[in-house]
Amino acid sequence: MKKNVLEYFENTLLQYRDKTAIRDEHKELTFGEWEQCAKRLSLSIRRQSEAMRRPIAVFLPKSADSLVAFMGILYSGNIYAPLDVHSPAARIRNILEHLEDPLVITSEEHKESLLAMGVAPEDIIGIEEAYDEAVVYDNAAVLAHLDGLIDTDPIYIIHTSGSTGTPKGVVISHKGVINYIDWAVACFDITSEEIIGSQSPFYFDNSTLDIYLCLATAATLVIIPEHHFAFPVKLMDYVASQNINFVFWVPSVLINVANTKALDHVDSSGLEKVLFAGEAMPNKHLNYWRSKLPDSLFANLYGPTEITVDCTYYKVERAFEDSERLPIGFPCRNADVIILNEENKAVTGSEMGELCVRGSSIALGYWNDQAKSDQVFIQNPLNNHYFDRIYRTGDLVYVNEYNEIIYVGRKDTQIKYMGYRIELGEIETALLSLSGIHNSCVIYNSDRKEITMFYEGASELGKATIRKELSPLLPKYMIPTKIIMLEQLPLNKNGKIDRKTLAAEWLHNS
Repeated sequence: MKKNVLEYFENTLLQYRDKTAIRDEHKELTFGEWEQCAKRLSLSIRRQSEAMRRPIAVFLPKSADSLVAFMGILYSGNIYAPLDVHSPAARIRNILEHLEDPLVITSEEHKESLLAMGVAPEDIIGIEEAYDEAVVYDNAAVLAHLDGLIDTDPIYIIHTSGSTGTPKGVVISHKGVINYIDWAVACFDITSEEIIGSQSPFYFDNSTLDIYLCLATAATLVIIPEHHFAFPVKLMDYVASQNINFVFWVPSVLINVANTKALDHVDSSGLEKVLFAGEAMPNKHLNYWRSKLPDSLFANLYGPTEITVDCTYYKVERAFEDSERLPIGFPCRNADVIILNEENKAVTGSEMGELCVRGSSIALGYWNDQAKSDQVFIQNPLNNHYFDRIYRTGDLVYVNEYNEIIYVGRKDTQIKYMGYRIELGEIETALLSLSGIHNSCVIYNSDRKEITMFYEGASELGKATIRKELSPLLPKYMIPTKIIMLEQLPLNKNGKIDRKTLAAEWLHNS
């Protein structure tokens, strides 16, 4: 049993010290070089502060440097908190204040930005110190410093949007990551032969799978340059040129590849495992991928940040119609899924309810926000015999005839319209099955009592045509009132459709 994730690293170093671990646009590091840089950096951190189990922010672009910073922080006995260098200064300052003005690791290039935000010069550590070969560390002393670090200690803090304007800092434990990675290695048969094509920003929890599969199995992690994702053919060319055989991407990226028929132009047969999570994956686009890569593994993963990335998975093995929902499948090992109705009772049959999770991967809570933690990390209402903590996801699901869990949508996107209770996600599933619609999003304008559909398409489809094609798929009251074509749906920094921006720009101002 592992005490902390650094035991993955130390075990991998025994056999794969000289193997390439990380490759980005500008730098390549072996596992041994990664270790040396991280341990040098841990000394710099400890010179600044001997504290343990405290957050240390990382203000760096997605790069090998970021991964050196994460491991350096862990070797110092602390918690890393990735920041987005492109976020507004006010948001960064807000997060730093919430973390109680921690040390920040950055580069010379970004140091001035931090100083302008009011970060004290003595609280800034340059990532360049990690590469100073003149620094000598005592390996035994570095490891001895970690003797008290155990699996229930925090490993990272990921900040998600908060309804009050203050980002919520989700605190994840070493145990949560170890539980998740051990499951993923076994479930998807991950070995040192994997070459992982990393898409997710490091401040988005999907990146956890990429990073720690690399550490646990000696797989090589290739950080795909962000600009490639705007050009699907170039993206898939890059994947082929780097011999990438494993990806874990958000569906929006897969949708763009399918819409542009990029796999028609690039030999992607080397891509053996395609995993995705973060939003619903439409079968119309997945069927394109499956037709082009018939021998590859496709898997739909589901889970919020608060349960260490994912708690259910579905290996796609049977055929699906374009208009069908793709299951989120079955609980991951050591995760238990409970579906509760509005009376906090377990649902029966195919009744819809809120998905709740219990198990080792549940977050420790929200940093410095006990009140908010207590709202969603609660006692299991089905068990009054002992403390049994669950996380309420706010997601609505049901179980189909195959005993597979089907994701319907968020509780906050369930609307009451013309006397009917409607799931906006059901409308989106139907829309995405139509020919000519490349991507779509449905939002309810409560002020005007209108269901508004936004879509991308090869050309503008007539509203009458869309409504006619929807008629066999949806009841009349679920067909959108308003239909708006956009050249491109806005995406947030995690690659998901930015619904808040759509609502702010099109609904509240119309």
